[in-house]
Amino acid sequence: MAYFLGLLITLVAFWLGMSGHFTPLLLGLGGVSLALTLILAHRLDLIDREGVPYVRIVGFALYFPWLAKEIVKANWTVIRACLRAELDIAPTLVKLKTVCRSDLAKVTFANSITLTPGTVTVEIEGDKLLVHGLYEQDCQPEAFIEMDRRSARAIDGKGAAA
Repeated sequence: MAYFLGLLITLVAFWLGMSGHFTPLLLGLGGVSLALTLILAHRLDLIDREGVPYVRIVGFALYFPWLAKEIVKANWTVIRACLRAELDIAPTLVKLKTVCRSDLAKVTFANSITLTPGTVTVEIEGDKLLVHGLYEQDCQPEAFIEMDRRSARAIDGKGAAA
């Protein structure tokens, strides 16, 4: 029920914020579209922890500034590699085991790796990720432990990284 109410409040706020019109006709049409959306979401069984992510706002708010800092640090490494006269990269593939439990947490972790310049998540299979990196020394499994732990905590909750 809490997820249903959260989705209802979020959709109403989004619709009112995007519409900006408060005439009776538009409010009535908005109410009808909102009701249809909620009925479809309920029938498709989308109203759950993963389908209504408003409960993760605090986790996201703490995770993304840290991720932005990591992206900036990785950008600096890739920029230095591009500006050197000779190409000194040592590409590698590495398999990582993640502590993330939910599919959403695994995808967030994989996308965080891909957003970080110099690394790309090639495949997710179960709790293992295949990652391509530009530098072998920077792409060891230990280098991803903190990102894995933080993405699991942001998405799966506090007990995820235990």
